[in-house]
Amino acid sequence: MTLRKPLFFVSCVLIVLVVLVELGSSLVAAFGRSSPGLGIGMMAFVDGALLFSVAALAAPLLTGHAAMGKSYGIIALIFSILVALAAFVAIMKCLVSLFLMIGLLMAMPFGPAVYGIMFGGFPVGAARATLGAIMTMKLVFAGCLVFAHPRFAQMKALVFLIATSLVAGIIVSFLHGLVGSFLVSVTDAIAGIVVGIIGLIWAIFILITSIPSIFKAVT
Repeated sequence: MTLRKPLFFVSCVLIVLVVLVELGSSLVAAFGRSSPGLGIGMMAFVDGALLFSVAALAAPLLTGHAAMGKSYGIIALIFSILVALAAFVAIMKCLVSLFLMIGLLMAMPFGPAVYGIMFGGFPVGAARATLGAIMTMKLVFAGCLVFAHPRFAQMKALVFLIATSLVAGIIVSFLHGLVGSFLVSVTDAIAGIVVGIIGLIWAIFILITSIPSIFKAVT
């Protein structure tokens, strides 16, 4: 069965849009009060790994199998190192935010009031809408990828990465709905840490799997 290129390229566009939305959310979280939180932005580390995997599938269509085979290992190594470092820094920032919020909540009598001013107005509606759009695009992406060629469904690492991406969204959504709106900023930071760790693990996995490709290219 030949590759259905239109469906495949639709899936590529969708996963790019997912990552762009998540990165945009992360930038808004850094500079604005109306952001949908930390957790959604941290999903970019997981979906960035998914985007890289899909790009590795698309690259031979543009550059040829031989060229991609020689360069994949080096590109994967550089990508995984950069993502791992960025994920580690982002996780640390989420931890700092979490400890700050917990410290304010425990600092009676004025700490909770300060927490309410700084973190109490979490935009639950915006986060829910953003997550809904992201999850919809992910599901359509997965469907297009499978219908583009059934062999994609036989790639265990890719399937597990897609499943992990969907689970990351479920984790963020679950933690956002676990408590009242006053405390959602706390559970959102926890979601960011959990999802960031998942992204870090995938970056390390890509790094490890890139090593044989590098040795093969060199030898």
